[in-house]
Amino acid sequence: MRAISQDVHGAPEVLEETVLPRPEPGPNQILVAVRAAGLNPTDWKHRASGLFLNRLPLVLGWDVSGVVEAVGYGVTLFKPGDEIFGMLPYPHGVGSHAEYVTGPARAFAHKPAGIDHVQAGALPLAALTAYQALVDTAEVRTGQRVLIHAAAGGVGHLAVQIAKARGAYVIGTASAAKHDFVRSLGADEMIDYRAVDFRDAVKDVDMVLDPLSGDTRTRSLDVLRAGGTLVSLLPGTDPDEATKAAALGVRVETLLVEADHAGMNAIAGLAESGALRAHIEAVFPLHEAAEAHTLGERDRTTGKIVLTPATATQQST
Repeated sequence: MRAISQDVHGAPEVLEETVLPRPEPGPNQILVAVRAAGLNPTDWKHRASGLFLNRLPLVLGWDVSGVVEAVGYGVTLFKPGDEIFGMLPYPHGVGSHAEYVTGPARAFAHKPAGIDHVQAGALPLAALTAYQALVDTAEVRTGQRVLIHAAAGGVGHLAVQIAKARGAYVIGTASAAKHDFVRSLGADEMIDYRAVDFRDAVKDVDMVLDPLSGDTRTRSLDVLRAGGTLVSLLPGTDPDEATKAAALGVRVETLLVEADHAGMNAIAGLAESGALRAHIEAVFPLHEAAEAHTLGERDRTTGKIVLTPATATQQST
């Protein structure tokens, strides 16, 4: 099979198309013929530095949408020919930027019939991150006020939709040029982070979702009501954060996304109903993975970037 691999860490140019043996599914695993695979910031961070994975050579990619090619011993959820999507176990189950990949059956869900593979391939990691933050961690519910930073980004634009589906009042931060886009997803209120300190524009929120960390994470404590929750996707940098949080009576959690069969089923349901849809910034053929990484690293994209193996271009439904 063809795959995008790297032998060293570095710039996008270290990514090369190569030919590798097609994997075989082990017990409780499925073999997936990849039709589309999303690209996420964690991909270019691992490409550049290794982050959680120091092994080389390395095939990146956690998002996958495709067709079950074969099933391993003990798998009962799927059969060959089923269309599925999911996130490979993060971080060590990497490898979807290839024509085939194996993963635990329970990392996947049936792909909704109403969306194509590109749409499905864009959802898993970012949507699971948003879902696990909003639903599993903060337990957002009807009538609560939620602040979502970087609301036009990969996680953010999906979090807006999930929060709205939960009945929340959603406030987003983004550059002014992206306000209409985020409002179209359901945001009730927008803040231009370049022009306004969000602490001057919003107070008494029940939950903050922060993909940015640093100063944004620290300042977000000030807008939470007592009993509120800050869920950050990156480690904190303020040594006094715990003391501040305790004084304010708020909860701070740092989330690392996990493979999640129940979460994927919930995401499938939201996607099938039309309540959740990824905005696709760009689609690249698999062999142009380096160009896709270059675009993503500019940090100006709205929504998601997706890779498609050449063998999938005539088979996506």
